[in-house]
Order: sequence, then structure tokens, then C-alpha cells
Amino acid sequence: MNQKQYNMETINTRRTIRKYSDKEVSEELLGRLLSEASRTQTMGNLQLYSVVVTRSKEGKERLAPAHFNQPMVTEAPVVLTICADYNRTSTWCRCRKAEPGYDNFLSFINAATDALLYTQTFCNLAEEAGLGLCYLGTTVYMPQMIIDALSLPELVMPVATLTVGWPAENPPLSDRLTTEAFVHQEAYHNYSPADIDRLYAYKEALEENKHFCEINHKETLAQIFTDIRYTKKDCEAMSAGMLEALKRQKFI
Repeated sequence: MNQKQYNMETINTRRTIRKYSDKEVSEELLGRLLSEASRTQTMGNLQLYSVVVTRSKEGKERLAPAHFNQPMVTEAPVVLTICADYNRTSTWCRCRKAEPGYDNFLSFINAATDALLYTQTFCNLAEEAGLGLCYLGTTVYMPQMIIDALSLPELVMPVATLTVGWPAENPPLSDRLTTEAFVHQEAYHNYSPADIDRLYAYKEALEENKHFCEINHKETLAQIFTDIRYTKKDCEAMSAGMLEALKRQKFI
């Protein structure tokens, strides 16, 4: 199998891994992957990101509450916290007789974009190497807890967390919408009710999703998201927390 075939097979069969074996993720392998991922796209070639590597039991336990104590945070061999970082670049500027002006929301967006591009490139490389990963969306829910746990200075903001290890499970593939659902030609074309019926028919017909609705006493799958998983109240509260963290980190 050539490299192109291997890459296609890896991306088409990728799974979120939450259970890991006791096998160590070597410093050599992790270091190589972190280095190779830096070849990803970056704004102005500034590489506006930093990665905090957590291997110690104590470090994982400090991070766990920010991620709702999900078991993989403390059980994974490695936890990576990827941060939007304008601190390093600003320090470089001051050390070179240049006055930075990156304490603003646009700079956060630029750095967050850089950090997420780096995160995805690392994910692709790590999974090609046989590692298993779980992307934790909880990173932006209570960022101040992560900032405190990792002693992040001003102009550094956590935007992504990965648990990393050798897989000890082989879960089924998650469903995905077809490209018809998200690719727009020339201009954005809004969705009619008929479009929604067609595009979400497969997802809504899956037995596991029907069962999910049944056990949660919901009529539709969408209600699982609006009423249970991502409620308006929770989103507003976490938005307020994130804005406060951005202020403290001097991005606002």
C-alpha cells in the first residue's frame, strides 16, 4: 500500500478513541509528530500557537475538572493542550525594538485559527502513526480552569485539548453528513425544510440515534442537542465565562 492509499484509508476509518493501552507514547515519537505538525498553514508564518504536554498524574488531575472529569483525561498516557499564543510573538517583538499591538479580539481569532490548524495536522499525523485520539470540545467551556492549571500568561488562551495514546478499543465509525449538506457552489444557498429532510434522513434513521431519543424521552434528534447537550442556558453561561477569560488574558 502506498502512502496516498494509506492516508485515505486512515482518514476514512478514523475513530474517536477514549480508551488506551498501557503502552507508552515515546518522547521520540511525540516529539517527531509535534515537529512535523508545524509544517501546517500559519498566518504570516508566525506560528501563533503553543502546546502544553501533560504526562504526570498530578497534571492530568488538575486538568480533569475543566473537562467534566471525563475518564480519558486521567487515563490517557498524554494530554495535549493547544493554545492560541500571541505572548511569544509579542515578547519577540519587544526584544527586537518593535511594539506589538496584538491585545485584541482579531489577534485572538488569528491565533486560534493557527492553533486549530496545527491541532488538525497533528491529529492526521498521529492517527497515521497508529495512535488514538480524542478531541475535547470542553476546552472552551471553562477556559479559566485550564489557564490556572497550566499557568498560562496573558495573550495565551487554550482552544483545543487532545488525549493521546495507543488504542485499546475499536468503536464504530460515527455518521457524517454528505458533502451535499455543507458544500455550496458560488454562493451560500439556504436550506429549505425539504432540504433538511433529505440531508438529515440518514442520521435520523440510525437505530442508535432513535434509541438515544427514546431513552431521553425526546421526539427528535435535534431536541437532544437543544434540550440536553448544548442548551441555550449553558451556551450563554459558558460564553460569558469565555469572554471573561479573554479579558483576563488581554485579548479583549
